[in-house]
Amino acid sequence: METESAASFITDHIPEIILLIGGLIALFIVYSYVKNELSKKYKVSVAIGVLFGALMIVLSLSSYAEWELFPTVVIVVTGFTLVIRPFRQVHFAVIGALLIMVLVYLFLGGLAGTGLEFLAEGWPRIIVAFIVGAFAYMIMHFAESLIKLFGKLFNWWPLLLVLALVCIVEAILMLCGYGSLYDFVTGGK
Repeated sequence: METESAASFITDHIPEIILLIGGLIALFIVYSYVKNELSKKYKVSVAIGVLFGALMIVLSLSSYAEWELFPTVVIVVTGFTLVIRPFRQVHFAVIGALLIMVLVYLFLGGLAGTGLEFLAEGWPRIIVAFIVGAFAYMIMHFAESLIKLFGKLFNWWPLLLVLALVCIVEAILMLCGYGSLYDFVTGGK
């Protein structure tokens, strides 16, 4: 009977549990970063943060209709912050554009016999692949720059500390039956 009640508690309080665990992980990341950002403890905490952050995002995307808006936003922002932390210096736009160039080049090779044979070989094939890759790079670089901007902002350790504390307080308030932190501050519910 206790197993059923524990399982029922967990399923009834998924957002609160996610917020609490995510907040504690973010708090531990801040602590280990401030103590020694080159330590294995920090690197392990970031790796755990990436995994749990991805889980936070997936769960919020699959269950957002059932959850209140403010906790869902906090979960998504915290998940994004935990996931993006180790990837702040990686240039995904170049990697993605090169991949698209290769795929377009391969696709154009299959156009032989379709009336577009001139694109299937030689310089036109290379030029078209390069142009498509350049457009893809521009779009991905813009998106990457936006993501990195928010990633750097949210991963600034004082802001990460505030986000961790908001997660923990939000979880505690919700578990105690006071509703969301937003409701508590604004007098709602």
